[in-house]
Amino acid sequence: MSSLIKKFANWINAAEHIVFFGGAGVSTESGVPDFRSPKGIYAREGGAERYLTCEFMQEQPERFYEFYRKYFMFSDIEPNAAHYGLADMEKRGNLDAVVTQNVDGLHQKAGSKKVLELHGNGQRFYCVACKQPYSFEDVNAVTGAFYCTKTGCKGIVRPDIVMYGESLDDAVITASLRAIERADLLIVGGTSLMVYPAAGLIQYKPYGSKLVLINLDATPYDNIADLVIHEPIGSVFNQLREAQ
Repeated sequence: MSSLIKKFANWINAAEHIVFFGGAGVSTESGVPDFRSPKGIYAREGGAERYLTCEFMQEQPERFYEFYRKYFMFSDIEPNAAHYGLADMEKRGNLDAVVTQNVDGLHQKAGSKKVLELHGNGQRFYCVACKQPYSFEDVNAVTGAFYCTKTGCKGIVRPDIVMYGESLDDAVITASLRAIERADLLIVGGTSLMVYPAAGLIQYKPYGSKLVLINLDATPYDNIADLVIHEPIGSVFNQLREAQ
């Protein structure tokens, strides 16, 4: 076990208000594709951003759902060591929040309760016309585009995510800021910290608190972090479990 992991484990045990901020790299080890890596969605699909817009969904619902089912609807994915490690940290009482850019719901599946989803949750759906909610199971049970069947409005049902061109939820942003502002240990994992405004949240870390960055590649914030670990995040949490 490396000295970095031992130091990290000691900081976790000593902290009283931990916040975890995570991106796509947290879930890639579970088989969820990311966006920006050489094997990510952008590399596989030219102009992938246009598929994830409300306009494209309304104009070409069948193609929207074909894309969405391919890259965002997985009935067999499971949490990995990072998800379970964070859930255990919450149970111990010193993790205040998980702030995530992911929409896969794996933190909740692992048992986390204090999850702030900046980009929504792709396992939830609702009708754009009447706002009736639908579950993943409802949508997954059919093929092609999914339309409301509850009120007779026949509106298209969309995933409860923040699409391109849409604003983040103010309440989620505010709650995330408040959690980060009181953190004595901010752990950032699986993100390049290149996507704003979400990446800008870590600038609200209080003076004197510790910042730990866990990412395979370097980030723009490596030079200001108290600890930088360039390893797969699941491997890091497996090592943490052994250290505690």
